Amino acid sequence: MEDRMTIMVVDDERIVRESFVQWFRKSGHKAEAAASGFDALELLAKMPFDLLFVDIKMPGMNGIELLGKVKQEYPDTMVVIITAYGSIETAVQAMKAGAVDYLLKPFKPEQLSLVLEKVTQQKRLASEIQYVKGRLDQMTRFDNIIGQSKPMQDVFDLIPEVAQSDSTVLIQGETGTGKELVAKAIHAKSRRAQLPFIAINCGAIPDTLLESELFGYQKGAFTGAERPRKGFFEVVSGGSLFLDEIGEVSRKMQVDLLRVLEEKKITKIGDRFPIDVDFRLISATRRDLMQEVSEGSFREDLFYRLNVITITIPPLRKRREDIPLLVRHFLEKYSQQTTKRVDHLTKDAIQLLQDYDWPGNVRELENAVERAVVLSKARTLSSGDFSFLRAAAAQALRPRSLREMERDHIQGVLEESEWNVTKAAKILDINRVTLHKMIKRHQLTRP
Repeated sequence: MEDRMTIMVVDDERIVRESFVQWFRKSGHKAEAAASGFDALELLAKMPFDLLFVDIKMPGMNGIELLGKVKQEYPDTMVVIITAYGSIETAVQAMKAGAVDYLLKPFKPEQLSLVLEKVTQQKRLASEIQYVKGRLDQMTRFDNIIGQSKPMQDVFDLIPEVAQSDSTVLIQGETGTGKELVAKAIHAKSRRAQLPFIAINCGAIPDTLLESELFGYQKGAFTGAERPRKGFFEVVSGGSLFLDEIGEVSRKMQVDLLRVLEEKKITKIGDRFPIDVDFRLISATRRDLMQEVSEGSFREDLFYRLNVITITIPPLRKRREDIPLLVRHFLEKYSQQTTKRVDHLTKDAIQLLQDYDWPGNVRELENAVERAVVLSKARTLSSGDFSFLRAAAAQALRPRSLREMERDHIQGVLEESEWNVTKAAKILDINRVTLHKMIKRHQLTRP
């Protein structure tokens, strides 16, 4: 049956429950019964229902109260109110609370059929809306990168253009913003898509080991080199090499990288003869490399080699409108992984997530949703399921070191004075030379 639904009848009268369930099952629907609002909520926590027929007058929890809880926790579930008290006020109250229709006792089977037909039409309309939402999801996703905000749409527009060339790309963004996802998307849209994509986190590998990982070595090149090994420059062989946290590499490694980019040749450790390599380099950093160039900690010539094309990914706090989209994606992901049916968030939970600053960005948001899903005992997550975020926010507000407090204060004054150093120095009651030194020491950069 095309419009087969899962229906629950909630009524404290046994004869009403049984007659309803029997009629629905004969009509081809799946039907269950609950003797109270509390029983109904227990059933809803165990399995999804398309439609509830709820008696308005029940002991313990009346129909209007149950309706309110259902619409808060299971907003996609439709509710029809049954009442023997056919007052206009009751009907209006039920419709305002979210009921799709109401039935007056006593009623005839054809009246029930009409209500069911109306609900079926609404279900079809909801399915069409869901289809449209699915189409919108496609428009707000790009190779698993999700976002409807203007900054993310700009990134989406840039990826196919960047992918067409072999120029080096520098992806900038805070930790957890999805820099590797962008790198993978560029590779997937490029002519190298069928060839390897290799990602290396330069900040997680000691410099001596990084050299052998990238360049490879010959047998006997150093203690433990019992057999020759290819490095990633050679292994990637026509594909794309992604060097994350490029700002962490040493000055010596910067020289080696520059030489490889200019010559497209490498010499393995312990070898004298260079070999040709073919790869596209995509790098990423959370650091301000331009600032590091001015301080002398990063080579200027390598910076310009890496920075042919720049893509900047905004932090999550700068694109809060993307948070509901991301949450829905992570809910689906972890509901499937944990086989727990957790598919909704209350409005206060969404508000809490949008108000939080997410210092760990999308990665922190994903971890938060996973944790909430794993520990949840209901289908709908409330703000209480994310109470650990409040604790994290409170921790972040505690007093920190004097150096951090000094940095924040100087940055605040500079922003207040629109980066007029003379004016800021006067406010801080120090001279301009001292302020310049402090700006350099704290690595402050003008927006």
